[in-house]
Amino acid sequence: MKLIECPRDAMQGLTHFVPTDEKIRYLNALLRVGFDTLDFGSFVSLKAIPQMRDTADVLAGLNLTDTRTKLLAIVANIRGAEQAASFATIDYLGFPLSVSETFQQRNTNKSIGQALADVEQMQKICVQLDKQLVVYLSMGFGNPYGDPYSPELISDFTGKLVDMGVRIIAPSDTVGSSTPEGIETLFRHLLATFPDVEFGAHLHARPGEAPAKVKAAYRAGVRRIDGALRGFGGCPMAADDLTGNLPTEEIIGTLTQLGCDLPINQNAIEQALTLSTSLFG
Repeated sequence: MKLIECPRDAMQGLTHFVPTDEKIRYLNALLRVGFDTLDFGSFVSLKAIPQMRDTADVLAGLNLTDTRTKLLAIVANIRGAEQAASFATIDYLGFPLSVSETFQQRNTNKSIGQALADVEQMQKICVQLDKQLVVYLSMGFGNPYGDPYSPELISDFTGKLVDMGVRIIAPSDTVGSSTPEGIETLFRHLLATFPDVEFGAHLHARPGEAPAKVKAAYRAGVRRIDGALRGFGGCPMAADDLTGNLPTEEIIGTLTQLGCDLPINQNAIEQALTLSTSLFG
């Protein structure tokens, strides 16, 4: 089981700028917990996401000498991908590819067709520089815009990505529209159809919904789940009201109940939870 902690997602929608040294202190605490991957920052438009304008400076302050955790950075275009890939310490580049035309324009100012062309180029950059591309299928469980959606649509997008060589794909519940039944149905189909793909679940939830969603993804065979401590965050480009990330502590509790042996340092996660309170309020 791979746990992906997403402090970038947690911080990006905050109205106040988190000082660089506070970001570094929080991320270094998370690096001691035992997560598989840390979605730590992004190389995107500073105007669109001003909170992440110091990602390169934050990266320089991270202590990576005694951690098993790998780093993932979100990118929104070729320029961002080239910048992120230039750092030896970044293992994964993450790109949000929407299955909703409205949200693709809203999130990256591109059409889906243009975004797919970017993905193809990003995959080539990753291959050249020994990185892995993670494609998040935004609005992967429906959208609030009235754009077409179906599980078959997700499967079609997945097929296109597989043809490009992408092997990590995460359907993303950008606005919290998923249900446990829909989660299990979609992932069972995807895992059976594309056995060579590592599928992740990037789900958002309202208070109390997380355990059922985690159980549904796990039952379907998903072994890569994204979360954020205390459920902070959400996509500021998606809606006026943010729907939070799955609380990592609830993910851990639910997976432990299901019998998963997770390599989590309990003291470290308690320290990170304390820091998160001071950071986010």
